[in-house]
Amino acid sequence: MNKFTSCIGMFLLSCLICLPSLAEMNDFVPATTNVMNAKYPQVNSEGRVKLQIKAPDAVKVAVNFWSGPKMDMIKKEDGVWEVTTPAQVPGLHYYTFTIDGAGVSDPNSKAFFGGSRYVSAVEIPEPGSNYYSIQNVAHGQVRDIWYFSKVTGGWRHAMVYLPPQYEKQTKKRFPVLYLQHGGGEDETGWIRQGNANFILDNLIAEGKAKPMIIVMANGYPTRVNPEEIDMSKVQFGSPEWVKFFEKRMEVFEEEITQVLIPFVDKEYRTLNDRNNRAMAGLSMGGMQTYYVTTKNLPLFSYIGGFSGAGGFLTGGKFDPKTDYQGVFADPEAFAKKVHLLWLGIGTVEPENMRKGIHGLHQSLNDAGIKHVFIESPGTDHEWQTWRRNLQDFAQRLFK
Repeated sequence: MNKFTSCIGMFLLSCLICLPSLAEMNDFVPATTNVMNAKYPQVNSEGRVKLQIKAPDAVKVAVNFWSGPKMDMIKKEDGVWEVTTPAQVPGLHYYTFTIDGAGVSDPNSKAFFGGSRYVSAVEIPEPGSNYYSIQNVAHGQVRDIWYFSKVTGGWRHAMVYLPPQYEKQTKKRFPVLYLQHGGGEDETGWIRQGNANFILDNLIAEGKAKPMIIVMANGYPTRVNPEEIDMSKVQFGSPEWVKFFEKRMEVFEEEITQVLIPFVDKEYRTLNDRNNRAMAGLSMGGMQTYYVTTKNLPLFSYIGGFSGAGGFLTGGKFDPKTDYQGVFADPEAFAKKVHLLWLGIGTVEPENMRKGIHGLHQSLNDAGIKHVFIESPGTDHEWQTWRRNLQDFAQRLFK
């Protein structure tokens, strides 16, 4: 064997050795969030996303991931624009295209209600994790319900998850978790984006969570004659904004306690005492949860805030002695009433949000208030944070 042949052999061998890693880099497959038969967006095992959109007359096209990269796309000869993103963290990522300055949704993606509108999203699987995906286990039912509200003077919509045992064990009653969405999203979010039904199906099948009913209400109730305020002229976090938000939470509290809970207890086989009733929510829903539950401790004994809770709008400034009607002033009395106080946040969420939740966590520690605090590694203000939050929170309920 001469030197030339030997070199060729070594080269071919090195190529063979590299093939697995090359295959891994190019193992793009259509995302599970695509509409039927759509080939793009595609995701690979590294978490990279390849996108395409046809816009032959466009001058400039870009993609905007709301919690990720913003990238210009490259135009191909057939008028299709394409881009491949760097690796992103697992989870559901909202995005839009910007075509010559106009923000548009991707016709290849399913639409999800987020940011106060329907928007595209791509699911990037979490390697080695299946807690929020559909599995070969018994599945509960998700129902759309409508009920008339004396608070709003109109019909209201909510979604209800019934555990797998509900239809089979017809004499059994179940505890209830009221689970709220965030700002800009609606009552469909926990099912369509959060996969809450699959998370509970899997936990219940493994014996890690008690079978429970989950009620997901619309978080924007308004009175029959609401006070008109031009919020476009009010700065976020200002005293005027906080005052308006508190008024909205007052209406929400009345809606939950005076209308929705009695309706659910009447229509479904619930265990309708405080020891079997929980409430949690993400972001805005977390703030609503702390507001409602602390004012109504005779109704709730489990409280969860996912990226949102007390002190969220005040940079974590929180006085356990006086805030929330002073329910935290006596740690021992509070612990007897509340079986679980839970806080969660992603490690790369915006600094003001992290400051608020960390501040509340520290204030509770300083006051001797027993609670659970968990951080989701590597995730932003996004659904993967809240899926992880729900998985942990649900396992601690009704024990």
